[in-house]
Amino acid sequence: MDHHNPLIETVAVAIVLAAIGGYVAARLRLPPLIGYLLAGIAIGPFTPGFVADAHLAPQLAEIGVILLMFGVGMHFSFADLLAVHTVAIPGALAQILAATALGAGVAWYWGWPLGDGLIFGLSLSVASTVVLLRALEVHGNLDSTEGRIAIGWLVVEDVAMILVLVMLPSLAPLLQGAADAPPPSVLGRELAMTIGKVGALVVLMVVVGKRVLPRMLARIERTGSQELFTLAIVALALGVAVGSAEIFGTSFALGAFFAGTVLHESDFDHRAAETLQPLQDAFAALFFVAAGMLFDPSIVVRYPLRVAIVAAIIIIGKSLAALGIVLALRRPLRTALTVAAALSQIGEFSFILAALGVRLGLLSAEGFQLIVAGALLSITLNPLTFRLAARPALSRTPAPGM
Repeated sequence: MDHHNPLIETVAVAIVLAAIGGYVAARLRLPPLIGYLLAGIAIGPFTPGFVADAHLAPQLAEIGVILLMFGVGMHFSFADLLAVHTVAIPGALAQILAATALGAGVAWYWGWPLGDGLIFGLSLSVASTVVLLRALEVHGNLDSTEGRIAIGWLVVEDVAMILVLVMLPSLAPLLQGAADAPPPSVLGRELAMTIGKVGALVVLMVVVGKRVLPRMLARIERTGSQELFTLAIVALALGVAVGSAEIFGTSFALGAFFAGTVLHESDFDHRAAETLQPLQDAFAALFFVAAGMLFDPSIVVRYPLRVAIVAAIIIIGKSLAALGIVLALRRPLRTALTVAAALSQIGEFSFILAALGVRLGLLSAEGFQLIVAGALLSITLNPLTFRLAARPALSRTPAPGM
């Protein structure tokens, strides 16, 4: 009997190695994401031994993206964002521009095309919410003033990247500089149609989704079946994501995000978050494993200076930009240091954006490799950055009222 089953083998080996890698990383007081990425490198095509199915891994990663974005939506709150909007919104937008300019400037110096440089810079500009929440939990800053500002800052970054993911396919021909690229008027119409579709999706989710989805969950809850409730939450996340992509032509990530935001406004948000968390954690691990599979470790040997420059942009450049922006907004040094430490890493959105850039021909394989290398180094060093930012002498600085 032939026991070869690529799907089962890929999932089993990925989950086992992710669990082992995550445990080792946790024992070393590092974010488990490092272990997941290293697990992906171990089963990728660039290292010896077992090689996972390269076609199945991206599809599993897409499920991870859907569940990750659904979780981001469930934790997204306009009220929380409004409470820190005077810092989070202008600060995040200014920091995205600064970091993108740094990355694009370096790419231009290396001789990369405009599209490559833009995607490269944007990928370096956005930090990982998963890493941030873990760091704030460890240091007890999750409910502090500076913690709420850092979370609000990253929420603005996430929303900005979602908009980039939506518009990028329409802008790809222009950014590629192709000779047969459509004229600006055609691109403008395509971009307007894309924005119109997103607007229609938003209206549908606000007008219909807020009424239908909570009622559906209420009826399922009255059955008293936990398994049906769990299945309904998963069906909601996957169904809205795929349905929005098929009907409105948006990305899976955008549909899942909107589904999560609708559920956040209902009475089932806490229970849904607790129910989905185990499955979300498992597929999030698969997402980072799939990202690690695409990483060629030899790039560290072939381009050590470029890897160091990318790490410096993420860890030093972004942090200094955030530090200066927060201080310019007249917030105390303690808040500025916390935000700077929070932004000194990149993660899931960087991988999502970079992968889309590769598919659209806007980012080279080398660019993707450098982004993954920067993520590995920055996430590894992020706990140290947070410890430096939370020195006792600085932590005595009183936090202002919101």
